[in-house]
Amino acid sequence: TGGGYEPVGDFIHDGEKIELSSIGDLDTLISIAALTNDANLEESDNVYKIIGDPTEGALITLAGKANIKRGEINKSYPRVEEIPFDSGRKMMTTFHENYISEKIVSFTKGAPDILIDRCSHISVDNKIIPFTEDLKKEVLKVNSDFSKDALRVLAFAYREYDKLPEDISSDNNEIDMVFVGLTGMIDPPRVEAKDAIKLCKQAGIQTVMITGDFKDTAFAIAKELGMAETEDQAIMGEALDNISDEELKDLVKKVKVYARVSPEHKVRIISALRANGDVTAMTGDGVNDALALKKADIGISMGITGTDVAKNTAEMILTDDNFASIVAAVEEGRIIYSNIKKFVFFLLSCNIGEILLVFVSILLKWPVPLLPIQLLWLNLVTDSFPALALGVEKGDPDIMNDAPRSPDEPILDKGMILGIAFQSIAIATASLLAYKWGLDTFGSTDTGLLQARTIAFTTLILAELLRAYSSRSDKFTLFKIGLFSNMTMVYATSFSFILLIAVLYVPFLQPIFYTFPLGFTEWRIALSYAFIPLIAGELYKVIFKNK
Repeated sequence: TGGGYEPVGDFIHDGEKIELSSIGDLDTLISIAALTNDANLEESDNVYKIIGDPTEGALITLAGKANIKRGEINKSYPRVEEIPFDSGRKMMTTFHENYISEKIVSFTKGAPDILIDRCSHISVDNKIIPFTEDLKKEVLKVNSDFSKDALRVLAFAYREYDKLPEDISSDNNEIDMVFVGLTGMIDPPRVEAKDAIKLCKQAGIQTVMITGDFKDTAFAIAKELGMAETEDQAIMGEALDNISDEELKDLVKKVKVYARVSPEHKVRIISALRANGDVTAMTGDGVNDALALKKADIGISMGITGTDVAKNTAEMILTDDNFASIVAAVEEGRIIYSNIKKFVFFLLSCNIGEILLVFVSILLKWPVPLLPIQLLWLNLVTDSFPALALGVEKGDPDIMNDAPRSPDEPILDKGMILGIAFQSIAIATASLLAYKWGLDTFGSTDTGLLQARTIAFTTLILAELLRAYSSRSDKFTLFKIGLFSNMTMVYATSFSFILLIAVLYVPFLQPIFYTFPLGFTEWRIALSYAFIPLIAGELYKVIFKNK
């Protein structure tokens, strides 16, 4: 019983609390779990955490519940040699003194399907008997049942020596062992992980599990997370050895779970995905993940459990070891890129609209509608604040429903160019109509031209401030996203409008910017025409973007 890494709990068998001695070999199994272990359990303010591998941490916690402390048991039975774990053989062996009087004992933990084949005997109720094929099948059946329940299963064994072997190796020492038992542990997927994987599917991101776990365990977890649906979507790493690179390119399109893989398999899987044109992100925490992290487009190392090798190889370090954080980063990245496009779209359409206004006026042989100081004010002051406000937009509600974009896709794509052209014409048209009204009303005298230019100047500023709201989304109308959902935009446009009022009505600024104070009629005309780009932009979304 118990939870987390707190070493407090009872051993239950058939619904009743038991002592370790009541089940033969249980104390031996737990001792092996504690001795073949490099993790450390730390406690701070009644909170327990593991320094090292989480799987080994679970075994240390198990030993703690049996009142076996790793430090103490290693003092009693000193480790004199070891064969470190590696992903190829999937086992770890340590050699100890004093566990059996005048003997050296090697303890081994590892993957059940591999370790069982290396055992010749089994300990049953502290009696050693031959490990027959029938008994192995029984143990493997238990292993399979555990795995299908999404348990990570480890097997434990030992071997006795009269003295420490001279040539210590896996081939020499991890054979003819005595099998002791299995442990099953579960690291329940975080609640947010399942939602994150679902969000990945919506965003067109394929999530693949590459693990050293047994196939049944990996598939059970993947199915629970919604990554895989049928068993043919899972494959053992050894099967990849008989598949060519060309065949693997087709295989990776449908397989979602790769179990019992080696570092070389991981690199081949990443290479096949990239050969298909996919952009790959690989997560890992161990030394064995370094090659795959380097091969992927984006290598992501775990910040808490990750080794220094993995962290130094990766382009990104995940500080909370949470997959959901990767998905959140993808969403944030999409929002940032979308906001950059909005920023560019807004400024280009404004500037091109201003160019069209001047250009068409010249073609029509009208007086120039804007003076250099007024254009400078428009570009440096009026446009700047709303454009910056677009940079903090929250993003479209369905931004994670969009398919991934190609890395080669330009910011100015076809749709954006058409939108810029449409908006530029709308801005120029609104300003030209207001300017024409001013010329017709006040004439082309010096005073009349001053008034007409002021109306065109005001109309252009108002049009750009209003259409800044429409630029907040290229798909959703203002009714959908809400007028006040980006208060930075409200503050920015309000500030720019106040500056416009100052330019129009502060006496010492009027001769600098060649303006005159507008009356009610002029404001009515300017506002009427200023709404043209906003309305045009919203209709453009309804007609062309929401088909």
